Amino acid sequence: MKNITTAKEKLLKKVRSALLEKRDNPYPQLENLPLYHDSDELLEVTFAEELMAVKGNFVFCEDEIHLIEQLLTIAQERGWHKMYCWEPQLQNLLKTYEFPFYETDKDFDQADASITLCEALIARNGSIMISNGNAAGRRLSIYPPAHLVVAYTSQLVMDLKDGFKIIKEKYGQNIPSMISNITGPSRTADIEKTLVLGAHGPKELFVFLLDGGPPVST
Repeated sequence: MKNITTAKEKLLKKVRSALLEKRDNPYPQLENLPLYHDSDELLEVTFAEELMAVKGNFVFCEDEIHLIEQLLTIAQERGWHKMYCWEPQLQNLLKTYEFPFYETDKDFDQADASITLCEALIARNGSIMISNGNAAGRRLSIYPPAHLVVAYTSQLVMDLKDGFKIIKEKYGQNIPSMISNITGPSRTADIEKTLVLGAHGPKELFVFLLDGGPPVST
């Protein structure tokens, strides 16, 4: 028992000594080095290709009227009647063109689809970065079986680190408590290695991309 204690004490002494010893970082610029090769593709093209590769749906909208037309067409095709939107900026846009939606959580358990904004679009892997820093909260992008994201070209970035930079610039010291990265519809292959969409969240994901920047809250 004495030998075990002595060996343990020697090990702890070495650890303490190592912690006290000052050493220069051998790779001071490592965080700034790119992980991937540069791409000549437009961010819009890269994002669309990657999103569709993970079973997401991409729709480029020429303007707001085209967006509303696309929303109406998809809702009619799928028979959606209860579509929810809780973000004031997006609500104002939908109300301008008299697009029907629920702005409260009434009958939320019967929701067909949600319509939300996002924080950023990550082109590298076709992902949508969202947070609970806006009125959509935590539930709206997860519970309904279909999630419709309205995004803007100014939100397109190549990598995750660029998306986090957007969030930091937007929120400053008040970083949201929930930041999530959505890559395609919810999925699982736990049962007999068969891919099933919609296992733990929406089974359909749409991104409607408009040129410019997101609407400003009033």
